[in-house]
Amino acid sequence: MAAFCVATLAGCSTVKDWFQDDEEKAKAPTELTEITPAVTVTEIWTADAGKGEDLLGARQAPVVADGRVYAAAVEGGVHAFDLQTGNSVWTYESDLRLSGGPGVGEGLVAIGSLEGDVIALDAATGAEKWTAKVDNEVIAAPTVGMGMVFVRSNEGRVTAFDAATGERRWFWNHDVPTLSVRGNDAPVLGPGYLFVGNDDGTISALAAQDGRPLWEQAVAQQEGRTELDRMADVDGTPVLDGTTLFATSFKGQTMAIDAPSGQPMWLSENGGPGEVAVAPSVVVVTGLDGAVFGLDKASGSALWQQPGLIRRSTTSPAIHGDYAVVGDFDGYLHWLDLATGEFAARSRAGNEVLRAAPVVADGILIVQDIEGELSAYRLGQ
Repeated sequence: MAAFCVATLAGCSTVKDWFQDDEEKAKAPTELTEITPAVTVTEIWTADAGKGEDLLGARQAPVVADGRVYAAAVEGGVHAFDLQTGNSVWTYESDLRLSGGPGVGEGLVAIGSLEGDVIALDAATGAEKWTAKVDNEVIAAPTVGMGMVFVRSNEGRVTAFDAATGERRWFWNHDVPTLSVRGNDAPVLGPGYLFVGNDDGTISALAAQDGRPLWEQAVAQQEGRTELDRMADVDGTPVLDGTTLFATSFKGQTMAIDAPSGQPMWLSENGGPGEVAVAPSVVVVTGLDGAVFGLDKASGSALWQQPGLIRRSTTSPAIHGDYAVVGDFDGYLHWLDLATGEFAARSRAGNEVLRAAPVVADGILIVQDIEGELSAYRLGQ
């Protein structure tokens, strides 16, 4: 028996599998397999934004504007980095727990806190311009535009502040179901419109100037016997592409909506609670189980599926050149061919969880992990 055990040590993982429960195997993250890279990915810089969100579920992500990367951490303030080099441009120090990512526009950087604080900074220098308050935690990045800062707080309220003074201009409430997914995301601006994804599975269009409701469309229905079954959150920022609005839901459905009228254009049974990524002919979504889907932009029909990331807590996707990019719980970034969904490249940003979708600007992809570390990548070098 001893000789048998020694002889089979090399196969101990197989022996372990004999005793591993089938249910445990079914719940285990899909193991990554070796790939032959089809494109070269180069890490060009890293930076530290401070102590990150850890287990908050806020999906803190950077934002890029005018050649700068703006990032925040729960403890560490707000930072501006040069997009090309990662060099620090300025730092705004704060004792507040800055839970949302920053929003940027019209020369302002805006950020919210777990205590409901809203801070507006000068985008060029980081100097504080004004502060305001809302009634609940802010874990979504504010949206800045049309002379206002729009803040989504966690109880379902959107508040519009004057971008110059911080004075409240209007607010709008939407009821939150008893049970919903932890987290929400920023509204998106269109010409005269503000589009908001809601925790009950709907998208609301508001008049940006005064918050008047213009239309509401259900991306997914709150159906089921239990509160858990009825969860249908639209938690990712909708994407406005021309006059078409794309959104996906926790019910696993993705919809294309005519933005001016609110009328559905198509509905797909593939989707998840995060954001969609929109390329010229493909819409990419991450499913509830972590699989990634490519949908035909015109019809919503499934073009491909990548199951190699199931149960890896796959992030929402971003478009980087001819590839969709997602992160996972183990710090890996995966580049998928937009035409086929096949793995094209892989790189590890670190050992920490990637929860927020990557961000792409000027050909550079930036990702922030839950410990506040940023990594930037370029293709083809």
